[in-house]
Amino acid sequence: MKNKKHAATAGFTHHIGGVMFTACLILHSLLFTTIALPSAAQSKRQKVKVRIDSVLNARYFSAKYDTAYIGRPQERLTLKLRTNISGSEFETHQRIAGAEGRGRLSTAHKATVSVGASYRGISVGLALNPGSLSGRNKDFELNVNAYANRYGIDVVYQNSQTLSGLISHNGHYAMLERGMADMKMLIVDAYYAFNGRRFSYPAAFTQSYFQKRSAGSWLVGFSYLGARIKTTEKKIAEDFEMKINIGHLGIGGGYGYNFVAGKHLLLHLSALPTLVIASYNNVEEKGQRLDIGAKFPDFILTERASLVWQFNTRYFMGATFVMSNSFLGDRSAEINYNKWRLRAFFGFRL
Repeated sequence: MKNKKHAATAGFTHHIGGVMFTACLILHSLLFTTIALPSAAQSKRQKVKVRIDSVLNARYFSAKYDTAYIGRPQERLTLKLRTNISGSEFETHQRIAGAEGRGRLSTAHKATVSVGASYRGISVGLALNPGSLSGRNKDFELNVNAYANRYGIDVVYQNSQTLSGLISHNGHYAMLERGMADMKMLIVDAYYAFNGRRFSYPAAFTQSYFQKRSAGSWLVGFSYLGARIKTTEKKIAEDFEMKINIGHLGIGGGYGYNFVAGKHLLLHLSALPTLVIASYNNVEEKGQRLDIGAKFPDFILTERASLVWQFNTRYFMGATFVMSNSFLGDRSAEINYNKWRLRAFFGFRL
């Protein structure tokens, strides 16, 4: 009996040992799988990251330029803090059915603070308008800027309810207060630089390149200016009701120059006038509409300026200025328009 009991106990112990051994194997397998799966996923993510980096690096350094004049920052990431101030002005003079009207209007200056990040030339940004948060300024403005050494484009859309100024009708004057008119406007300016191998717009405006030596370039481009200005009927006297629609497309050429002073300072100046080749304009007062023909020459002028101070290859600061002007109209009506933006920035690369 004793031997049988001992054998049974040994068998039971052996069975428990086998179960525990099997459980250990299962637990070990589970632990290995739990650890291995994230490692495999992490490895896959790492491969994707390396692949994306490889594509971005190839794109980043593939541009053809003269390395004696232009260079690329070696750092992958660029961060910038920017403050922007912008504004616009309209001046009109029209003669409709023996009546004469004038207007000199401007929007409230718009100030924003923004942060931007660029990774291997791919940029994103976030802007904050303190005036909009407080309710003082309900204007909306969208700026899209893309600059390369050979070509670039500025797109500005503005929806403004802060137009104000002095208007007149047959010698009678009235002050147009904020909220009495609204303006919707679209401006598109594009350029092509013939000397893109040695002259760099991005060095002056986005700092995605360095301008090592002074260089200039002849430019060609096109401009489009479209706008609608309309007084708010419920808030203004009938004699001063007004609606203006304008649309202009121009092509032309100009010149830009990057002046490099020493190792730290870059100064950029450029102008690109375009001759209006197609237009659509009309002015309406008190239900009477006047179509405005084009005169020769009508112009849209785009001016750009930039000042960049490079502390070293990593830290920089500066300011940029972009303005669009129009000189439009015929004997029956004239419309002049100015839109400008001033930007100051500080940045560093990692």
